[in-house]
Amino acid sequence: MNAPVKIEELEVGFDVPATVGMDESEIQTPCLVLDLDALERNIKKMGDYAKAHGMRHRVHGKMHKSVDVAKLQEELGGSVGVCCQKVSEAEVFARGGIKDVLVSNQVTQPAKIDRLARMPKLGARTICCVDDMDNIPNLSAAAVKHGTEIECLVEIDCGAGRCGVTTTPEVVALAKAIDAADNLKFAGIQAYQGAMQHIDSYEERKGKTDIAIAMVREAIDALKAEGLECDIVGGGGTGSYYFESNSGVFNELQCGSYAFMDADYGRIHDKDGNRIDHGEWENALFLLTSVMSHAKPQKAICDAGLKAQSVDSGLPFIYGRDDVKYVKCSDEHGVIEDLGGVLKVNEKLKLVPGHCDPTCNVHDWYVGVRNGKVETIWPVSARGKAY
Repeated sequence: MNAPVKIEELEVGFDVPATVGMDESEIQTPCLVLDLDALERNIKKMGDYAKAHGMRHRVHGKMHKSVDVAKLQEELGGSVGVCCQKVSEAEVFARGGIKDVLVSNQVTQPAKIDRLARMPKLGARTICCVDDMDNIPNLSAAAVKHGTEIECLVEIDCGAGRCGVTTTPEVVALAKAIDAADNLKFAGIQAYQGAMQHIDSYEERKGKTDIAIAMVREAIDALKAEGLECDIVGGGGTGSYYFESNSGVFNELQCGSYAFMDADYGRIHDKDGNRIDHGEWENALFLLTSVMSHAKPQKAICDAGLKAQSVDSGLPFIYGRDDVKYVKCSDEHGVIEDLGGVLKVNEKLKLVPGHCDPTCNVHDWYVGVRNGKVETIWPVSARGKAY
């Protein structure tokens, strides 16, 4: 096996976008830049909130896909572990030293089940979601084969309309089957409503969360009647964590985007009607881009197009500027409206991505910056781990 490559031996501009100690102005673009001060403030703030409300915080690793960021969230925010969406993604965190890993999804394919059953041997508590009775014996058989234990959460579909069961009797039946299966442990309930997180209206988000809370409360009461206790009642994202944490029902939050904050999340409103990126959370993640052409007087072209970001949730905005606007993109180019002709060729701009999760997944590195200098380079550890 080849020895791991040392970052200091990599070539800037070919292997990596920057090196430690470099001036921010020298960073190669397009690349992901983290404002380390803002990131740390976000992490501490969520950690303090969770602690003050008696909640555990299991950070969503699918957002940043970074072992280094997850460890920072443990160190500064007191997070208990990570949740992620795929087995290979979970393995990256387990191999990187994260000791409590939830695949907040169903694992049904035989090869994936086998890999999941081996994960405890990496030293990590291993948890997955279940919504199908036929899945349980397959998970059990794999755990028995490898002499490990898989913990299982019964997933409730509380409004997303994707995975999960919708009735309390189904929850109870699945929990009892898990409890009876060899080498499986019933660990509780997963009830995360993803789409609702991005609804602009605070009151509308609250209304949908209230429905979920009622469903979960009913399920917990029915499980207790059967002698089954929930160690984990998980859910809650950046757009709803304040509802779950005050519900008296949930005990784990699964917030992810709060740490980076993207343009789509930033548009939602808090209880006072303010955007959540105007005080609640800071923009800490930026797609750094450079102006590469200004041949048209009112139009600048930058080097961050579709291949450098995801625009499924809308275009990015240019951070700290109201005199120019990112208006269009193609594969390798971004079009910036510059009516005053203020931009210069090679000028750098910070874009706030429309959707951080898939944007991070198309990059290899995070460049951590503090006080105008590159302080750290972190790999996007689980990039491309989609299986």
